[in-house]
Amino acid sequence: MTNVSVVGRGITKFGKKKDSIKSMLIDACKDALVEADRPRVDAVFVGNFASGSLANQEILGSIVTNELGLGNVPSIKMEGACASGGLAFRQAYQLVKAGEYDNVLVAGAEKMTGFDTETVTKAINHAMDNESNESASGLTFPGFFGVLANRYIHEYGAKKEHLAMVALKNREYAINNPIAQFTTPVELEEILNAKPITDPLGLFDCSPISDGAAAVMIQRGANGVEILSSGQASGTPLMQEVDDLLHMSATYSSGKRAYEAAGIGPEDVDVVEVHDCFSMTEIIAIEELGFFEKGKGWEALENGLTKHGGLVPVNTSGGLLSKGHPIGATGIAQIIQIVDQLNGSAANQVENPKIGLAQNLGGTGAYSTVHLLRRKGA
Repeated sequence: MTNVSVVGRGITKFGKKKDSIKSMLIDACKDALVEADRPRVDAVFVGNFASGSLANQEILGSIVTNELGLGNVPSIKMEGACASGGLAFRQAYQLVKAGEYDNVLVAGAEKMTGFDTETVTKAINHAMDNESNESASGLTFPGFFGVLANRYIHEYGAKKEHLAMVALKNREYAINNPIAQFTTPVELEEILNAKPITDPLGLFDCSPISDGAAAVMIQRGANGVEILSSGQASGTPLMQEVDDLLHMSATYSSGKRAYEAAGIGPEDVDVVEVHDCFSMTEIIAIEELGFFEKGKGWEALENGLTKHGGLVPVNTSGGLLSKGHPIGATGIAQIIQIVDQLNGSAANQVENPKIGLAQNLGGTGAYSTVHLLRRKGA
């Protein structure tokens, strides 16, 4: 069986940055290469969603390859909405595992600030089916996940306070993360009374517009944190086609495939990064991935089961809500937080973790990737 490991990582600070998307990518990639002891690079994969429409820059794979002096090695930019980074990581992992390459540099980046809200919203909405009547009606991502939150509250007896608990937990984690976008402490009441975005979601329930880049070096062999498995699934981008709004099939199926490939279950996982683009999304994700029974995720939050001292710490990086969400970088940043946890060097370090999980979602459930990783020698 071929082992594949993460042997280097690099990440910029997330937030509103003056740097170009190119410079952020190069900074993150250089750090990953140095940490990996500068191996020969066989290929480059870059995850990105909107560099053309927002940063006026495409061909990111070629740009990274040229700027780093890697010669004519294969390179590509991969797009899958907010799952772009996770998809790039998965494809690189599969090709190393299959024997095509020995060393692959995987990066993700996004430049989103510096534009008015309408421009950014329009770009983000490219991740919806824009020939549908849902698009014509003006449905946005906050609108979609607001509907999910209202349905969840109605079905299971949760309250708006439980959404706020997600945002509060993740902010408390972000305070200790040096690359996080938001590190100012907040109180539960401040979250509950924040500017409304779409009922019942307020400002703190929604991930921010962010800039940033992240990169990892993956390598054949067992010289770093081992990638145990990779799962991917697709789902419908249309709300009207979903039988159960509270069942995110792509998340469930990608998790099931990753667990089966690794030969483990959720009970074996010690630390988790899930795609909390909205506070409601974290609750659904921890249920779909099997950490808590369906409809019980809010009770897990209430009882402190998703943080240190609980059943499984979730989003110890601060999550998308407070760490930030530069779309193309997010999936790689999640991997980095899990790698750091398993190496014992993470912000908000968990005690003696052996296995970690990272889940990256695209669109309204159009894509999901799940990766399971194991500590070297565990």
